[in-house]
Amino acid sequence: MKPELERSLEELLDRQAILDCVHRYCRGVDRMDRKLTLSAYHPDAIDDHGAFVGNPEEFVDWAFGYHREHQLSHHHMVFNHSVDLHGDVAHTETYWLFFGENRTKPDTLAVGRYIDRFERRDGIWAIAARVCISEAIDELTPADVPTAWRTLLMGNGKSTRDSSDVSFDRPLKTREPGCLQECSEEN
Repeated sequence: MKPELERSLEELLDRQAILDCVHRYCRGVDRMDRKLTLSAYHPDAIDDHGAFVGNPEEFVDWAFGYHREHQLSHHHMVFNHSVDLHGDVAHTETYWLFFGENRTKPDTLAVGRYIDRFERRDGIWAIAARVCISEAIDELTPADVPTAWRTLLMGNGKSTRDSSDVSFDRPLKTREPGCLQECSEEN
């Protein structure tokens, strides 16, 4: 393989490993999976989340406690993602959107950016430093959807913040075709 092509391939693999780590963080927090969330950080990392500054273990305690107290469910979604690679160090900016189904209404919609310094240690890319920038925090009210329609839309799987969530099912099972009418009548 040409050296130039080999360097390009290594860079693509590094970029993908870093993005996979960002996705692991989001899934870990949303499923409240401590091990998965911590896997996104080096143990000596510092996370500055505005209302919290500390190490990964302390961050997970704070974040999970906050979400348990204030939300029934929550979703961290990421979008634009840029990576500035320099050997075993990368500086990244990732745009995020957060939705929290709050225990008391209205719900929360927030946007911002993760500004991260990633380091590759022993071949593993993980967050060494994070500054979470919140740029807007807004309120949403639930849509006025008829109960029967809401039941149909949300009746094909239970969303949980742990390993009982349908996303952990292996193999994934679906309802049988044609059960839609029967299933909606059961509810």
